[in-house]
Amino acid sequence: MKIALIQQKSYKIKQATIDKTVGYIQKASKNGAELIVLQELHQTEYFCQSEDTKFFEYASSWQDDIKFWSSIAKKYNIVLVTSLFEERTAGLYHNTAVVFDRDGSVAGKYRKMHIPDDPAFYEKFYFTEGDLGFEPIDTSIGRLGVLICWDQWYPEGARLMTLKGAEILIYPTAIGWFDEDSVEEKNRQLDSWITIQRSHAIANGVPVVSCNRVGFEKDSSEVLDGIRFWGNSFVCDPQGELIAHANHQEEIILYATIDKQRTKEVRNIWPFLRDRRIDRYGDLVKRYCD
Repeated sequence: MKIALIQQKSYKIKQATIDKTVGYIQKASKNGAELIVLQELHQTEYFCQSEDTKFFEYASSWQDDIKFWSSIAKKYNIVLVTSLFEERTAGLYHNTAVVFDRDGSVAGKYRKMHIPDDPAFYEKFYFTEGDLGFEPIDTSIGRLGVLICWDQWYPEGARLMTLKGAEILIYPTAIGWFDEDSVEEKNRQLDSWITIQRSHAIANGVPVVSCNRVGFEKDSSEVLDGIRFWGNSFVCDPQGELIAHANHQEEIILYATIDKQRTKEVRNIWPFLRDRRIDRYGDLVKRYCD
């Protein structure tokens, strides 16, 4: 199965950004991509750098956004993973991945479960924790385990998706550096980000797809300098081997071919699911074992 990740920057104006994304989708579909993955909150700038109620207006187009991306999936005959700002009702919002099948139908959605609250990543102000659980989404090309950004640091979500039959783990994400950090610190952060996701592939015997944005985005409140999104979108196989890897600065369509048979082969030689001691993991539901 040929897949494509759209790694791009924000063009500040929503329509300009969307137009650029659709152009990439058109090109990727012509090149044979069956599954196309977009980055986290791909329609706009990453607005969570500050806390400002004006940005809730971005969620008001939630229903129209679904109709639009549905039409794109159908037009280009692709399975499309989007990341949208969901307005559930006034004062209740989610960071939501919506997956569209080839015919434009909504195959399913996932509401981000782990919500960060760090300098320049003030997501708890905007997003309510997801309540749909870790449920894979069935599509015409297979069962997709879609999670979002901060979820990528938690092995529990990856494991539960796998235990429910996810054939691929997919992470739309928006993460980057602060310019004032040292080169050494930047390298440590990036290496940790890649390593934790590759470890999900290894521990669960499934391919992992991670799509990140690029470009510098200044904080609109001017309280902070801004985030330089580090790109590095990648795809790895069930043994964690990188089969496609983008750089840290360029907009790119990152292509990869995933062989589903490879999952079976790897699990046969590394039967980690077989040897799990499910009778001994009860303490995992505790916050901390005091």
